[in-house]
Amino acid sequence: MDIVLNFFTFEQYKKALSLTPLSAGVALSVAGLGAGLTEAVVVNPFEVVKVSLQANRDAFKEQPSSFAQARRIINADGFGLRGLNKGLTSTLGRHGVFNMIYFGFYFNVKDAIPTSPDPTLEFMRKFAIGLVSGTISSCVNIPFDVAKSRIQGPQPVPGEIKYRTCFQTMALVYREEGYLALYKGLVPKIMRLGPGGAVMLLVYEYVSGWLQNNW
Repeated sequence: MDIVLNFFTFEQYKKALSLTPLSAGVALSVAGLGAGLTEAVVVNPFEVVKVSLQANRDAFKEQPSSFAQARRIINADGFGLRGLNKGLTSTLGRHGVFNMIYFGFYFNVKDAIPTSPDPTLEFMRKFAIGLVSGTISSCVNIPFDVAKSRIQGPQPVPGEIKYRTCFQTMALVYREEGYLALYKGLVPKIMRLGPGGAVMLLVYEYVSGWLQNNW
């Protein structure tokens, strides 16, 4: 769902920003930022439920459904930043920064590098740019990802909230564990979103081209 939402909202923001005086390159990055922020608002409650189910799996005699867990969170802490929208700022940063670089880098670099008449070379050109785009985006946004996991996951001391806000969590992790702790999980993230991001952009381009030619 989030992938479809991501590309759909990017397309809408791109169309709206084409009517502004922004340059095409800047407009693409801003459209990516807008798509990421929109996606974050929609998916964050699902992330909270997912993380709580994964982190507290040993606390349940019988694993509750996602809807049951969501009701439990709402009844205990409400819909706000301590409840179903816990870690929203970190999720906004994670998705917003990623998509701003992901879309902005890909389309700006793709337009700057000449196309190839050979279909195989053209595919490789786009795939390579998408791979680099997903890799750079992952490297830049992972501190937000780490902060999100700390905030939404179980706190070190039960009953005591140590990780409260996005930048407070980043600063605390840096102070207590060093800057490398802000990049935990970077390698598997790159392995997932580097090639995965390239494939998603190629599919997006193919579908967009097909729709423009047939609708």
